[in-house]
Amino acid sequence: MGGYTLIENASLATRNTLRVAAQAKLLAEVHDASRLAELLDFPAVRQNKLLVLGEGSNMLFTGDFDGTVLAMATRGVHIENDGDHARIAVAAGERWDDFVRWALGQGFAGLENLILIPGTVGAAPIQNIGAYGTEVAEFIESVEAWDTVERRVAILDHEACAFAYRDSVFKREPGRYIVTAVRFVLPRMHALRLDYAGIREELARMGVDKPAPFHVAEAVVHLRTRKLPDPAVIGNAGSFFKNPMIDAAQGEALKREHPALVAWPGADGRWKLSAAWLIETAGFKGLREGDAGISNRHALVLVNHGKATGAELWALAQRVVKGVHARFGVTLEAEPLVI
Repeated sequence: MGGYTLIENASLATRNTLRVAAQAKLLAEVHDASRLAELLDFPAVRQNKLLVLGEGSNMLFTGDFDGTVLAMATRGVHIENDGDHARIAVAAGERWDDFVRWALGQGFAGLENLILIPGTVGAAPIQNIGAYGTEVAEFIESVEAWDTVERRVAILDHEACAFAYRDSVFKREPGRYIVTAVRFVLPRMHALRLDYAGIREELARMGVDKPAPFHVAEAVVHLRTRKLPDPAVIGNAGSFFKNPMIDAAQGEALKREHPALVAWPGADGRWKLSAAWLIETAGFKGLREGDAGISNRHALVLVNHGKATGAELWALAQRVVKGVHARFGVTLEAEPLVI
């Protein structure tokens, strides 16, 4: 069939970076976004649950999926207009890291702090991916998606995407939108963000005193590879827990009780706490139960040391949540989608 392929009882073990063994009743791989409506009209697809999957780098399967898994495999990067700020349309199936490296190679700035984040371009706005002081939302002009409710192609401008910390309308209305393309506006000149999590120190170690975006990208690559385990080596989904937001009064009380508390000023006068600090201080960094574990390199990362099931990984994550709450009165939330 042109535009997509269908596989029954498909293994998802190689399609999630936690390497959990799971199966989908039906796997649909889409190579042409214009065929989506036709595909979604198939009775076998229409009558079952639907899950859109990118690279599976932000997902935990706690069991098999009794429905259709839709994988966007579309490709294409198009500069629609160039200048001081270029508008660039990118197909949802493109790998995020490949796009960041392409943009840097073309002389565009802004995305350098977001290098080496696993996943697809189509997944980036859903989670409003962020790292090292930058969020992708800043550079998104609009998102093209198939609206499963209104059964039409929708173009959601920046405001309609309702971006927030690790959040968006796509996450708040799960299942409604299937992202098919993202339009970015990237500048040629952009103030570098160097004040986050060791970037300046890394640039100094590299001997760079006048950094360009590609230097910042290289520094972030060094920092990420030192801190975060490689999914190709050990199964993980990157940061598994969000940094919690709490009100200032609770933050001040916690700071009095725990002077070493790591926190940053957040929105609306609230505090953003370091989930990694909370988890490590509660004694969970490096913990292992069977093949399920918390990385000994970074306390935010849930890892699969071999053959852990999704249920075992989720049980360990729940143990961490309960332990942190018991110690600090703060409830951690999982960042990945838990199926």
